[in-house]
Amino acid sequence: MPIRRSIVGIDSPDRLSIALRDAQYLADDSLATTAYLALALAKPLLLEGAPGVGKTEGAKAIASILGRQLVRLQCYEGIDSAHALYEWNYPRQMLAIRQAGAEYVNIYGDDFLIERPMLEALRHPRDTVLLIDEIDRADHEFEAFLLEFLSDFSISIPERGTIRAEEHPVVVLTSNRTRELHEALRRRCVYHWISYPEPAREAEIVMMRASQVAHDTARRVVEAVGALRREPLAKPPGVAETVEWAEAATLLHEQGAPWPSAFRRAIGVALKDQDDMMFMEPRLDEILRGVAA
Repeated sequence: MPIRRSIVGIDSPDRLSIALRDAQYLADDSLATTAYLALALAKPLLLEGAPGVGKTEGAKAIASILGRQLVRLQCYEGIDSAHALYEWNYPRQMLAIRQAGAEYVNIYGDDFLIERPMLEALRHPRDTVLLIDEIDRADHEFEAFLLEFLSDFSISIPERGTIRAEEHPVVVLTSNRTRELHEALRRRCVYHWISYPEPAREAEIVMMRASQVAHDTARRVVEAVGALRREPLAKPPGVAETVEWAEAATLLHEQGAPWPSAFRRAIGVALKDQDDMMFMEPRLDEILRGVAA
């Protein structure tokens, strides 16, 4: 197995952690080590965790520090290989045939090939990072197809022959663990579970990503979000909601809303489900008073 000890100057987990921080993504030592090993071993990186913990943002940050285009394949129930690999542009082929008349025209050339994310990553492995997002939403048939793709990074197009990647592309898979993934797929990846960040780290994320939020406000928001996540909510707030809630409450406070009313009035940025709103309504003021004290 070829090992890439250095990729774009990143030759250790510590260097990757610093580069991710420069890309405004805070990774703990475990995540930085796992991501570095995936790059070094040229294996897909499988990030699993609850929605909103930063899996997709992690893939974006990796693409950013590698200086590559992020090619995203959003999975959903019913997705098939045509949406993931390629399609022929049939209307354009028909038009070309009509315009050619009696002349020969190659209707299976690149001009008529519509690249989908996996084919694009296969043909341009040095310029792209392939994000296969929420693979747990795809059905088992697509997962089996993906297994073949990740085995040798080649596909066969009947009209064109086999296309093989010049080198293993950088691939990041994410899963919200709504169902178990096939064991064979896991074995082909380097795996990392992402939890919600510790309060101090999440406050640091808020300060890094929010435009004008005081440190004390960041601390209060993180404490309130932590309290919400301990409740049995259908859609607990993720890290992005923490950052946005801090920014929204700060905006209202600057316009005259006192604390903790500013948090209260901006709650729609954190909670985005009516049942969750109704569930928290009787106790929300108590939680917000506690963090504002």
